Amino acid sequence: MSVSEKVSLSDALSNVDVLDELTLPDEQPCIEAAPCSILYQANFDTNFEDRNGFITGIAKYIEEATVHANLNELLEEGNAHAVMLYTWRCCSRAIPQPRSNEQPDRVHIYERTVQVLAPEVDKLLQFMYFQRKAIERFCAEVRRLCHAEKRRDFVSEAYLLTLGKFVNMFAVLDELKNMKSSVKNDYSTYRRAAQFLKVMSDSQSLQESQNLSMFLATQNKIRDTVKDALEKINGYEDLLADVVNICVHMFETRMYLTPCEKHMLVKVMGFGLFLMDSEVCNINRLDQKKKIRLDRIDRIFKNLEVVPLFGDMQIAPFNYIKRSKHYDPNKWPLSSSPNPPSPQADLMVHLPQIREEHQNYISELARYSNEVTTTFKEAGSDSENKAVTELCLRGLQLLSSWCSVLTELCSWKLLHPTDHTINARCPPEAEEYERATRYNYTSEEKFAMIEVIAMIKGLQVLMARMETVFADAARRSIYAELQDFVQLVLREPLRKAIKNKKDLIRSIIVSVRETCGDWARGCEPQQDPALKGKKDGEASFTIKVPRRNVGPSSTQLYMVRTQLEALISDKSGGRRTLRKDLDAATLHQIESFHRTSFYWAYLLNLPDSLQKCCDLSQLWYREFYLEMTMGKKVNKCMVRHQHNEECNDLVTMEKRIQFPIEMSMPWILTEHILRTKEPAMMEYVLYPLDLYNDSAQYALTVFKKQFLYDEVEAEVNLCFDQFVYKLSEQVYAYYKQLAASMLLDKRYRAECLSRGAGVGVGPGRYASLLKQRHVALLGRHVDLCALVAQRINSDMHRALDAAIAKFEAGDITGVVELEGLIAVNRLCHKLLSRYLTLDDFEAVLRESDHGVLAPYGRVTLHVFWELNYDFLPNYCYNAATARFVKCRGIQFAANVQRERPQQYGHALLWGSKQLSLVYSAQYTQYNGFVGAAHLHALVRLLGYQGVAVVVGELLGVARGLLHGSLAQFTRALLAALPRHCRLPRYDYGSNGVLGYYHAQLTDIVQYPDAKTELFHAFRELGNIILFCMLIEQALSQEEVTDLLHAAPFQNILPRPYSTVADGDKPESKQKRLEAKYASLQIVHNVDKYGTAKQGQLSREGDLLTRERLCCGLSLFGVVLRRLRTCLAAPAWPAPPAAHHAHTDDTNEFHRLWSALQFLYCIPVGDTQFTVEELFGEGLHWAGCTIIALLGQQRRFEALDFCYHILRVQRVDGKDELVKGIPLKRMVDRIRRFQVLNSQIFGVLSRQLSADDAAGVEHVRCFPPPQAPLTLN
Repeated sequence: MSVSEKVSLSDALSNVDVLDELTLPDEQPCIEAAPCSILYQANFDTNFEDRNGFITGIAKYIEEATVHANLNELLEEGNAHAVMLYTWRCCSRAIPQPRSNEQPDRVHIYERTVQVLAPEVDKLLQFMYFQRKAIERFCAEVRRLCHAEKRRDFVSEAYLLTLGKFVNMFAVLDELKNMKSSVKNDYSTYRRAAQFLKVMSDSQSLQESQNLSMFLATQNKIRDTVKDALEKINGYEDLLADVVNICVHMFETRMYLTPCEKHMLVKVMGFGLFLMDSEVCNINRLDQKKKIRLDRIDRIFKNLEVVPLFGDMQIAPFNYIKRSKHYDPNKWPLSSSPNPPSPQADLMVHLPQIREEHQNYISELARYSNEVTTTFKEAGSDSENKAVTELCLRGLQLLSSWCSVLTELCSWKLLHPTDHTINARCPPEAEEYERATRYNYTSEEKFAMIEVIAMIKGLQVLMARMETVFADAARRSIYAELQDFVQLVLREPLRKAIKNKKDLIRSIIVSVRETCGDWARGCEPQQDPALKGKKDGEASFTIKVPRRNVGPSSTQLYMVRTQLEALISDKSGGRRTLRKDLDAATLHQIESFHRTSFYWAYLLNLPDSLQKCCDLSQLWYREFYLEMTMGKKVNKCMVRHQHNEECNDLVTMEKRIQFPIEMSMPWILTEHILRTKEPAMMEYVLYPLDLYNDSAQYALTVFKKQFLYDEVEAEVNLCFDQFVYKLSEQVYAYYKQLAASMLLDKRYRAECLSRGAGVGVGPGRYASLLKQRHVALLGRHVDLCALVAQRINSDMHRALDAAIAKFEAGDITGVVELEGLIAVNRLCHKLLSRYLTLDDFEAVLRESDHGVLAPYGRVTLHVFWELNYDFLPNYCYNAATARFVKCRGIQFAANVQRERPQQYGHALLWGSKQLSLVYSAQYTQYNGFVGAAHLHALVRLLGYQGVAVVVGELLGVARGLLHGSLAQFTRALLAALPRHCRLPRYDYGSNGVLGYYHAQLTDIVQYPDAKTELFHAFRELGNIILFCMLIEQALSQEEVTDLLHAAPFQNILPRPYSTVADGDKPESKQKRLEAKYASLQIVHNVDKYGTAKQGQLSREGDLLTRERLCCGLSLFGVVLRRLRTCLAAPAWPAPPAAHHAHTDDTNEFHRLWSALQFLYCIPVGDTQFTVEELFGEGLHWAGCTIIALLGQQRRFEALDFCYHILRVQRVDGKDELVKGIPLKRMVDRIRRFQVLNSQIFGVLSRQLSADDAAGVEHVRCFPPPQAPLTLN
C-alpha cells in the first residue's frame, strides 16, 4: 500500500475485525486432557432406517435388518430403564409422614405424596411392562431360531451379538432392581397414601398395584422369568451356546473396541451359561459334546474375576456359574481356586507393558503428526491412508485396553474393600465406600493409576488434534478397500459361480456388489466377461475403481458383512455349506475382509469411538454405595482404639446423602500428588481432574440427569478450590525454600553436604502448571495461573507482614534477620514472577509496612521505639569492637514490654523447618549487640527518609536530655564545685596534687546520683551521637557501592593503566574503553532512540545520581550543629567559652567535666563495676561533644584535673595510696581516658570548622573525573 493511498474508516474497521479470526496460541504446555468447551458428534448410525433402499439385496437379510432395528429399539429402551433405576434417589425419605391418624393435615400430606410420587410410580409401571415385553420378544426370537426347520439355518454374528446384548440387559436390569431398596420404599409410601385416598379403587388398578409390588419385592424376578421362559423352548441351549461361543471368540480375538463391549461379552458368558444350565440341559455335557468350551471360559473368568455391571455396580461373572444347578468345581479349576489372585487386582503387573506401548505408539504418532502440522499434503495414496487408518485403530485399541485395566481394577477394589486388619491406616469405624476407595489403594497403585490416566488423556489429546486427518484417511481407506474388494476381488468368485451355476453364491455376490458397488460410470459395466462366466481374453478387461472421501453407511456395512459371513459360515440352510464351494484363496480373502471390516463402524464414527475408549466417568459414580449408605446411620468414633459393641465414643450422624470429597476417586488421586509432592507426578495433577469432565459428560449425554451434573459441578467447585489452595501453598513454599537455599552461605551449604546434612531444596516441576491459563473444567476455561497468582500475592503479603511483625516482637538486633527475610521474599517474588503476574514487590512491602498512607512505616516506628526505650538507655559502646553491647550490670531503665511474638508457619518465614533452623542459628550470632551489620541493614531498610526521621527524633531526645535532666544536674553540680580550684605546683608531688583535688571535689565524689542518673543521662546522649555518626558511615558506604555500580552506565570510566613499555598511548586506551562501554551509556542511548520525555527523565536521573557522588553532605555535621543550637539555648546552664577566663574559675562546663572525669578515673574494687562496663564510651562522647561544641576543648586539655595529676606523676613517678586511692592505677586510667578523649576530639574537630558557628550548612562539591579525558 502506498503512502498516499487513503483507507476509508469502514475498511479500516473491517480490517481490525479480521484480527479476531487470528489464532494466538499462548504456547502453554499441554498437561491436561482434551479441552472441549462445545462438544459436537455426528451420529451416522441409521438403525437400518434406510434398509428399503437396498431392495436388490436378498430378502432374508433385509428382513433380519428389520428385526435388528426393532431389537435395537428395545435395547435402547432397556438402557433408559437401567438409567432410571441406577439414578433413582429415594423420595419418600424427604416426604413428611403423618405421625398419627388424628393428625389434622394428614389428608393434605397424602395428597401431596401421591402428587409427587405418581410420575415416579408410572416409570416403575412402564419398567414392569417393558421387561415383560422384552422377555416375550426375546423368547419369541429364540423360539423362531430354535424351530426344527430353522435350527440349521445361518444366524449372523451381528444377530447373535444382539441376542447376547439382550441377555446382558436382563442381567443388568435384574441386578439394579434387586439393589434399589429405595424404589421399594418409595412405592410403599405411594401405595400407602393412594390406599388412604382410595385412588386405586377399580380392580384393574388394584391388580396392577399388586403385580408391581410383587415384581419389585421379588428378588431375581427378571432372571428367573427369563430362565423359566427359555426352558419351555426346545433346543434353546444350542442357540445360547452359539451366543456364548461367539462372545468367547470375540473376546479372545479382541473383536471389540470399547471397554463396555469387552465387559458385556464376559457378562453374557456368565449369565448365558446360567440360563442354559437347567433340568433339561447340563452345561457340563455340552462341554463334553464340544458345543461349548468351559476351559476357555474358565480362563477368561480367572483373568477377569470382576467386571463393571452398571456404573459403580460390579459383578463376579463366575457367581452365575456357582448359582447354576449343575455347578462342578472340577470343571472350573482356575476360577474356583482363590490362588493365584486375578491379574486384574494388580495394576503394577500391567504398568510396564502399558508404558512400553505408550512410548512406541507416541513415537510413531509423532512422525505423522509432524507431517500433518508442518506440511499441507494432498490426499495420500492408498497405502498411506491404510497405514494412517491402522495407526488410528491401534490407538483406539490401546486406549480401550488401558481404560479397561483401570475400570477393572476399580471394580475389583469395590468388590474387595479393605479393613483395619489389612490396612493399618484404615480406621475401624471407616465407612464401606471409604474402605473401598480411600484406604483400598497403596501409594504405588495411586501413582500407577495417575500415570495410566495421564497416558490415556494425553494420547486422547494427540489423537483429537489429528481427528480430521484420521477421519479423512479412514474414509478414503475404507472406501478404497471396500470398492476394490467388491469390484475386483469378488469378480473372480462371481465368474466361477456363474460358470458352475452356483445360483445361491452368485445371488449373494451380486447382492453385495449391487449394495455397495460405486462404479466409475454409475452402473456396473455389462461388457465385463466375468458376468458371463468367461475369463478375460487377450485384451484384458480393466475396471477403474474410483477414489472418494466417503465411507459406507451403517446399513450397507451390515448387509455386506452379513452376506459375506453367510458364504464363509459353517452353518447353512441346506445339507452343504457354501464355503465348500469356494476355493481356498477366495475364502481367505473374504475372511480377511470380514475380520478387517468389523472395526470400520468405529472408524467411521471416530469422535464417538474416541470418547468411549477414553471414558473414565465410572470412577466417580457411587450411586450403588449411596443407596446402601442412605439406609444406615453413619457412626464416627472420636477416639482411636479397638471398638466393640459397647463403645461409648461412637457419634451417630445423619444418614449419608453424598460422600465427602476425601472418598471421591478423582480427588483422592489429585490430593495424593499434592500430598506426596512427587516431582515426576506433578505435571500429571490436572489429568485426574478430567475425570469430572467425563462424569459430567456422562451425566448429561447418557444418564441425562441434571441433578447428577449438579453434584459433579458442586464437587468440582469444592475440589478445585482445594486444589488451587494446596497448589498455591506448595508452589509458594517451594520457591520460598529455593530462594532461601540460594541465599544461604555457600560454604555453610558445602559443609552441610560434606557431612550428609543437605539443606537444599529438592526438585519441583511446577513451571508447566504455572503456565496453564485455560484449564478446561465442565466446559469452562479456568485461568489457573491467575488463581495461583492471586493466592501467592496474598501469601506474599502475609509473609512480609509476618517478617515485620517478628521484628516488632524483638529488639533492634532483629533488623538483620528482617533484612534477610525481606531478601528471601524478594528473591522468591523474582522467581515466581517468571511465571505469574504478581504485584510489584516494593508496593507489597510498602503496604505491609503500612507506608502507603501513613508518613512512617512500621519498621521506622519500631526502630525509633527500640532506639529510644532499649538501645539508648541499655547499650554501651565499645570502640575496640565498634559494637554497642547491653550492659550486664545495673539496669537504669525499666524492662521493655513488647508484644508476645506470634507463631508463624515455616512457609511464611524461611520456607521449611530445616531452613528455619539454619537461618535461626545464623542470625542468632547477631543477637546481643548492635554493630556494622545492623547499621547497614538499618540504612538499607529505612532509606533516606527513614534515616532522616530516626535522626530527627533522636535529636529531639537529645534536646530533651540537654534541656532536662542534664541541665538540672549541670546546674546543681556547678553550684557544688568550689568557686576557685587552681592547678597545684609540681612541688607538691603527684600524691599531694591527688590529695588536693580529692579534698576540693569531695562534694562531687560523694554526690549520690553521679554514677547512676547523671552518667546514665550522659550515656544516652553519647549513644545518640555515636549512633548518628555510625549511621552516616554506613549510609556513605552504601552510597559509594551504589555509585560504583552506576559508574559504567554514566560514562564514569577508570583511568587506564599504562606504562612506557606498553607503547600504547593512554588516549587510545581510553577511547577503546569508551567504545567498549558505549552501549551501556543510558543517557546517550535514550536520547538517541527514545522520546524527548524519556531523554529528559534519563538526564534528570543521571544528574541526581551524580550529585550523590559530588555533594559532600555530612549528616553527622548537621547533628553536631543542631546540638550546638541546643547548647546555646537559655535552658542550658553552662555558657560557651568566654574570650577571657581565669584559670582558677570553675563556672564553665569543662571544669565540671574535669570533676566528673576525676570521679570515674578513681579505680574501683574487684567486685565493683567500672564506668566502662556500666556506661561504655557513650559517656565520654557526650562530655567531649559538649565541650567541643562549647568551644572549651583547649581549656579542658590544659586545665583538666586528671591531666594535671598525670603530668605531675610522670615527673616524680610516685606510687602511693592517697586516701585509699592507688595513685599508679589511677594514673593508668587517666592515661587511657586521655587517649580516648583525644580520639573523640579528633573526630569532632574534623566535623566542626570555624564557620560552623553561623549555622550554615555548606555544600562541598568534588566533581569526579569525566570521560573522555584530556591529558596535557
